[in-house]
Amino acid sequence: KLATNHRTVHGPLIPLCSPQQARTPTALALGSFDGLHAGHRRVIDAITTDPAGGHPTVVSFWPHPREVLHGEPRLRPAVPDETLHLLDPLGIGQLVLLPFTKQLSQLSAADFVDQVLLATLQARHIAVGANFRFGRGREGDTNTLARLASAAGVKVSVVPILEDEEGRMSSSRIRAALSAGELNRAATLLGRAYHFQGEVVRGRGLGRGLGWPTANLQVDGRKFLPGLGVYAARAWTQRDGKGRESDALPAVMNLGPQPTVDPNSPSAVEVHLLDVEKELVGRTIRVEPVRRLRGQKRFAGLEELSNQIKRDADAARETLRAQAG
Repeated sequence: KLATNHRTVHGPLIPLCSPQQARTPTALALGSFDGLHAGHRRVIDAITTDPAGGHPTVVSFWPHPREVLHGEPRLRPAVPDETLHLLDPLGIGQLVLLPFTKQLSQLSAADFVDQVLLATLQARHIAVGANFRFGRGREGDTNTLARLASAAGVKVSVVPILEDEEGRMSSSRIRAALSAGELNRAATLLGRAYHFQGEVVRGRGLGRGLGWPTANLQVDGRKFLPGLGVYAARAWTQRDGKGRESDALPAVMNLGPQPTVDPNSPSAVEVHLLDVEKELVGRTIRVEPVRRLRGQKRFAGLEELSNQIKRDADAARETLRAQAG
């Protein structure tokens, strides 16, 4: 079920809607937009600079077609709630999630254009990347789209693929950088700092017992997270139920299981706010990992673990202080 006007801790202003709820006519950027990297933003720029009389709209498939057709889980560098916030300053008026189903996958290229883009979304301008494919068996390409849409008097913009010295800009490269803990590299590819958010849920209190209380975050399961380890981070806490945030707070984050306390525990996201004490259960926290400090390690006992956490906290403070300077 798709929600409208779904708000995050950021407080985005644009609506998230189904194709039937969209304001029409539209000028639409069409694609997966699963990372909203610099290449994606070029496609979006094409319709915001020339909306051709339509509401500037981003149209994305949900879930990812490969999940439906091939059963491949596709975790995303940016999930819809975050995408709303990222689109807000780009001149986009709405985010339309097009439910990708087996039935939709069987539409011919011509029927997809006629039924979805023209009849439902009433497109007046369509922008896609040069590698865009659509329709049953991926039969349609950008030439097909241009031919079908132009026959209906709709403008089509095909945006060249953005490349750098390492090749094509892609979400897979962003995921690889995050998996390796290369946050600066991920930020360069994204054109912004990587972040995620989650609601604080009550844990077992093990960190508090060690003198290092942590906020246990429940993160959207569709979100791609960095590689396991301990990170220096910045965190923003929700001040109230209206989406307003605190100032950035220094933090140290553990991402992964608890090999010393409970080796069989599932992977978790635990955030300790440095030199700040707050009751956070039920609030949303946004986290920006800044630098990976170390990998996961099993210690001989709780005292050794507590001493290491202190060293991690000191290293996080120094990292954040140096970056701020």
